[in-house]
Amino acid sequence: MSKTAVFCITKSRTHAERIIERLHGAGFAHSEISVLMPETETHHDIGHVKATKAPEGTATGAATGGVAGGVLGLLAGIGALAIPGVGPLIAAGPLLAALSGAAVGAATGGVVGGLIGLGIPEIEARIYEGKLKTGNYLVSVHAHDSDEVDRAKAIYKAEDAEDISTTGQSSVPKPS
Repeated sequence: MSKTAVFCITKSRTHAERIIERLHGAGFAHSEISVLMPETETHHDIGHVKATKAPEGTATGAATGGVAGGVLGLLAGIGALAIPGVGPLIAAGPLLAALSGAAVGAATGGVVGGLIGLGIPEIEARIYEGKLKTGNYLVSVHAHDSDEVDRAKAIYKAEDAEDISTTGQSSVPKPS
């Protein structure tokens, strides 16, 4: 089965949460929505930290307290990552698995490696990494068909999101 990921950049947590709410209201499951954000808040009011298996100690945050609540707390899996060159990030949803896996330790490394692993071209992945470094948020949603891609893009555009892009992903068929 093939999926498409639809990505955008938002400038604030409130902006990201508004988009997530609209995506869910448009029929996207919380398990299909991801957010990647800089960990800049000194108080953590987002919920539960899920430990990752990232190499070289890239996973952090278990001792820092809760990391998600509200809209972000509804997404599948929340984790804190410390990525060299980018700094501390919070990931929720399918992006958490991509960034906490082997891609983090790859030659390209960090956010760029994880995003390339999701099928994003390297140049776009580097743009997203640069935006994250300056405090922006990355939101993505998995779409199962062209109608869902169009619906997600329309939501992003209506919310004035930036750097909207799509990429195809292949998933392994589930055993029957």
